[in-house]
Amino acid sequence: MTQLAWQKSTFSEPGSDTCVEIALDETGTPRLRESASPGTVVTASPSALAALLDRVKSSLR
Repeated sequence: MTQLAWQKSTFSEPGSDTCVEIALDETGTPRLRESASPGTVVTASPSALAALLDRVKSSLR
Protein backbone atom coordinates (compact mmCIF):
# COMPACT_ATOMS: atom_id res chain seq x y z
CA MET A 1 0.00 0.00 0.00
CA THR A 2 1.27 3.48 -0.81
CA GLN A 3 1.58 6.23 1.80
CA LEU A 4 -1.86 7.69 2.54
CA ALA A 5 -2.46 11.44 2.80
CA TRP A 6 -4.41 11.67 6.07
CA GLN A 7 -6.70 14.66 6.58
CA LYS A 8 -7.77 15.77 10.03
CA SER A 9 -11.44 16.38 10.78
CA THR A 10 -12.45 20.05 10.70
CA PHE A 11 -14.32 19.41 13.97
CA SER A 12 -11.04 18.65 15.77
CA GLU A 13 -9.73 21.17 18.24
CA PRO A 14 -6.75 23.15 16.94
CA GLY A 15 -3.52 21.65 18.25
CA SER A 16 -5.28 18.50 19.46
CA ASP A 17 -3.67 15.15 18.76
CA THR A 18 -6.89 13.17 19.25
CA CYS A 19 -9.09 13.40 16.21
CA VAL A 20 -10.65 11.43 13.40
CA GLU A 21 -8.62 11.35 10.20
CA ILE A 22 -9.62 10.25 6.70
CA ALA A 23 -7.65 9.31 3.60
CA LEU A 24 -8.44 7.77 0.24
CA ASP A 25 -6.37 4.79 -0.85
CA GLU A 26 -5.10 4.28 -4.41
CA THR A 27 -8.50 2.86 -5.46
CA GLY A 28 -10.47 5.76 -3.95
CA THR A 29 -11.69 3.72 -0.96
CA PRO A 30 -12.11 5.83 2.19
CA ARG A 31 -9.96 4.88 5.18
CA LEU A 32 -10.64 6.20 8.69
CA ARG A 33 -8.51 6.21 11.83
CA GLU A 34 -8.30 7.78 15.26
CA SER A 35 -5.08 9.76 15.52
CA ALA A 36 -4.43 8.33 19.00
CA SER A 37 -4.38 4.82 17.45
CA PRO A 38 -3.00 5.34 13.93
CA GLY A 39 -2.32 1.64 13.42
CA THR A 40 -6.04 0.82 13.52
CA VAL A 41 -7.58 1.74 10.18
CA VAL A 42 -11.22 1.18 9.20
CA THR A 43 -12.20 0.80 5.56
CA ALA A 44 -15.61 1.95 4.34
CA SER A 45 -17.35 2.09 1.01
CA PRO A 46 -18.05 5.63 -0.21
CA SER A 47 -21.81 5.05 0.23
CA ALA A 48 -21.39 3.73 3.79
CA LEU A 49 -19.21 6.70 4.71
CA ALA A 50 -21.76 9.13 3.22
CA ALA A 51 -24.54 7.47 5.24
CA LEU A 52 -22.44 7.72 8.42
CA LEU A 53 -21.69 11.41 7.84
CA ASP A 54 -25.37 12.14 7.10
CA ARG A 55 -26.35 10.42 10.35
CA VAL A 56 -23.76 12.35 12.36
CA LYS A 57 -24.80 15.67 10.81
CA SER A 58 -28.48 14.99 11.53
CA SER A 59 -27.70 14.22 15.17
CA LEU A 60 -25.96 17.62 15.53
CA ARG A 61 -29.04 19.60 14.51
